[in-house]
Amino acid sequence: MERADAARNRARILEAAAELFAARPPQDVTMDEIAKRAGVGRGTLYRRYPDRAAIAVALLDEHERALQEKLMRGEPPLGPGAPPAERLAAFYAAMVELLENHAHLVLGSEVGRSRFETGAYGFWRLHVRSLLVAAGTPGPDALVDALLAPLAPEVYSYQRGDRGLGPDQIIEALTRLTRTL
Repeated sequence: MERADAARNRARILEAAAELFAARPPQDVTMDEIAKRAGVGRGTLYRRYPDRAAIAVALLDEHERALQEKLMRGEPPLGPGAPPAERLAAFYAAMVELLENHAHLVLGSEVGRSRFETGAYGFWRLHVRSLLVAAGTPGPDALVDALLAPLAPEVYSYQRGDRGLGPDQIIEALTRLTRTL
């Protein structure tokens, strides 16, 4: 059970980090800035969160858990009951929405190889693999990461920022991809 003062510090740290990450790319925010904004000592910050990525993961956790719940128990097509291709298209749309609203946090927590080590990625991987298996797609293990690759935060940010694509265009392209499977 978390002590009351520890819970207050955690909440202040997450609030401060969310404000700073919303104003600037997370990689440009220092741990010292987060500690100062939260009004906690560096030791307090580092005991709970060893780095910025750990803070970004904590901030993302709530949003990812809500999506995971919808995938497991929500209404079709996102939840059970729809054909696999429709569920995959709905998953892509939900992930684009998550990225659109929280790309700055995802970029702060899932860059490079660390993306594959998050619990959320493991869940997304299992979900997409189960849809491939349900659809009878040969070689699901070889396909699953390729189907998740368009949702990498770097890819999404590049498409939105550098390529000027809108979320609807990205969702439409990913939906076309599901039809080819």
